[in-house]
Amino acid sequence: MVKIERLTDSVKLGEAPHWDPEAQTLYYVDILGMSIYQYEPATKKVSKASVGLNLVSFIIPVEGEKNQFIVSLGREIVRIFWNSELQDVRVIEQLAEVEQAPEFFESRFNDGKCDPLGRLWAGTFNTVSEKPLDYPPKGALYSLNSERQIQQHLKGLRLSNGIAFNIKLKAMYFIDSGKGTIDQYDFDIKAGTISKCRAIFTLSKHQISGIADGMTIDIDGNLWVAIFNGSRIIKIDPRKPETLLDSIQMPVKQITSLTFGGPNLDELYVTTGAYKLENEDLPPPENGALYRITGVGTRGLPATNFRFINI
Repeated sequence: MVKIERLTDSVKLGEAPHWDPEAQTLYYVDILGMSIYQYEPATKKVSKASVGLNLVSFIIPVEGEKNQFIVSLGREIVRIFWNSELQDVRVIEQLAEVEQAPEFFESRFNDGKCDPLGRLWAGTFNTVSEKPLDYPPKGALYSLNSERQIQQHLKGLRLSNGIAFNIKLKAMYFIDSGKGTIDQYDFDIKAGTISKCRAIFTLSKHQISGIADGMTIDIDGNLWVAIFNGSRIIKIDPRKPETLLDSIQMPVKQITSLTFGGPNLDELYVTTGAYKLENEDLPPPENGALYRITGVGTRGLPATNFRFINI
């Protein structure tokens, strides 16, 4: 039986959970709080740090380098040092900055994830909107490789969000929340390129309100998708278009992202938001908290950390 438990107090907009199997630790961010977080299930300890006066939308450990992470800061990707025990956090270097023309000054990075080779994939969106969650098509999807080379793969995106990979199927799954679909691309992992987009799931065809946000993949190849403003997580089979396998109702409205974690990778860690939209208050401590779901009946794949070729 599925069990949902709240693990932490509320943040403004939790996002981008990343489970580090070696440390048995979950990392995530509060985008609007401009903070990075660390949650240790064994001790239930929560550590927090501020990286600077800019919005941070993901945090991913650097492979083989203790206390080093890749994070976004607005339109930048930077490498940081963070020792949570000593409360020591600082930027080591800037790795990339995108969309530097004046028309993109209101843009920022959103979701980011590494493919199995340790290459970072991260998308942007323009934060200026005439109505809630309706953003202009000014976003793009980028990759950053181990040699610090950044490449643009998609443009004209409205709200770049969830990313997942299935190497056996040579597939990358991607969410542009503004489209209302979950898409699949052919993925050449060696070349680091994507092609041939096709929709594999359409929210409106299943009467699902809200928007698709972050997602993760399990060992069976099924996708678990957070539905922002929809109070649920959905499980879909990407090999069978428009196949909804399961739905988990959550006690809060803004489900932002999720990842598998725990010693056996059979627990879902879920970030949520308390972001005020259309004058609707979402009070703490439930809204914006980190949740854990057990009893989901499957396991996830280990998350990949970022890899440098020469550090």
